[in-house]
Amino acid sequence: QVQLVESGGGLVQAGGSLRLSCAASGSSLSIDVMGWYRQAQGNYRELVARLSSSGVTKYAGSVKDRFTISRDNAKNTVYLQMNSLKPEDTAVYYCQAEILVGTGRRGYWGQGTQVTVSS
Repeated sequence: QVQLVESGGGLVQAGGSLRLSCAASGSSLSIDVMGWYRQAQGNYRELVARLSSSGVTKYAGSVKDRFTISRDNAKNTVYLQMNSLKPEDTAVYYCQAEILVGTGRRGYWGQGTQVTVSS
């Protein structure tokens, strides 16, 4: 059974910073992509950033140059450093991992962590 546990959310003023962490647990994990998505109230879930095992990154345009994704493969952990936060960054942030299973892959989600940016 694979579990993703997020931490690091909270309340911050506009212009501030937060760092989210997500640790994946399970036996013999072979993780390809790890990433962060967010869902604001009334909106669809959207990609924030993702990072493959080969080091390829993808960012949403709205967060590029403000957010940085990184990972520690030895710890099966992905991080999201969020700087210059804006009220529109307020959302529940979800960790997502794509794990190689045989010749395919399976996606897993964390439970989400709330990020609130006050103006």
